[in-house]
Amino acid sequence: MSKDFPVLAGRLQTIAEKGLYRVRRIVESSQGVELQMDGRKLLNFCSNNYLGLANHPAVVKAFKKGAEEFGVGSGSAHLISGHARVHHELEEELAAFTGRERALLFSTGYMANLGVISALSGRGDAVFEDRLNHASLLDGGLMSGARFKRYQHGDANSLESSLENSAAQQKYIVTDGVFSMDGDLAPLPEIARLANIYDARLMVDDAHGLTVLGEKGGGIVEYFNLTQKEVPILMGTLGKGFGTFGAFIAGSEVLIETLIQKARTYVYTTAIPPAVAEATRASLKLVINESWRREKLQALVAYFYQGASQLGLQLMNSPTAIQPIVIGDSLRALDASKALLAEGIYISAIRPPTVPEGSARLRITFSALHEQQHVDRLLTALEKTLL
Repeated sequence: MSKDFPVLAGRLQTIAEKGLYRVRRIVESSQGVELQMDGRKLLNFCSNNYLGLANHPAVVKAFKKGAEEFGVGSGSAHLISGHARVHHELEEELAAFTGRERALLFSTGYMANLGVISALSGRGDAVFEDRLNHASLLDGGLMSGARFKRYQHGDANSLESSLENSAAQQKYIVTDGVFSMDGDLAPLPEIARLANIYDARLMVDDAHGLTVLGEKGGGIVEYFNLTQKEVPILMGTLGKGFGTFGAFIAGSEVLIETLIQKARTYVYTTAIPPAVAEATRASLKLVINESWRREKLQALVAYFYQGASQLGLQLMNSPTAIQPIVIGDSLRALDASKALLAEGIYISAIRPPTVPEGSARLRITFSALHEQQHVDRLLTALEKTLL
């Protein structure tokens, strides 16, 4: 390793010794059930391609059509010359899909979360966040300039205690819908009730619930039968269940117009390529019309849960496609991931700071493209590796 930054080199060495060093693996295939990686075919159980739409022929065809019509890049920010017709059409379709007045595209989910929280809150306000929220939500709260308070994970009583003690001008409650590392659901009806009592605005990041939860794929707000009134700020990503790229915020006319004026991560960045928007429009149609994908995904999760329980594996309280197995020690989690790799199965070891200290884990995720025989192979490998 280069010695031109000796302090940084020392820090990297410390990270490696703790089993926290991160490396990138080079994928040589499309995102499917099997990945070609490092010259091997591996069974993939760590993708967020929940409905298996990233490679769908209709989505790929729409992407090609978009590229032929609009080119590869958008060329500019939305507010200059980068807002194409297909961007606008996708926003209208996402608004209808989520049952909201308007939707606004962002280049990534991280940028959407940073942009929204910092645009809406500031000095004199307060932002209340679940302790296990995604890093982008936590960073948005810290950057906003508002008083930032974290409440205990999934604990409405802890949230209420914080709300009771706040004299802020405006209050914002921010939570993940599905927590990406645990797979559990936020107690959204209770949180929405508290938001109403304490005159707070509720923002939900439903990156891992949208398209997957709810009869129509409307995510956690559909799952709990909530509306724009109870959840006025909804964030969804396009790179997970939709299988494409980007993110959006959905809500009222006033909310979206405010973000167009004030969200720095919207104003000062290049729009996603129009071809991606065209591909997402095709994906959205599949999400709406092919409910069998959600049904199959839930069936696979139930099959895995039953098999894992019979083996005595300790799973977390997750009803979603995210099924973590907590190992604890980071080095042990790395060893387990390597052992599974030797069995031809790819599952990443998730370690701090992504998860709390002492809770390193194997984060298993399922796709509608998996079959029962894939789950059987996974269970056999987990039994050999962990038991």
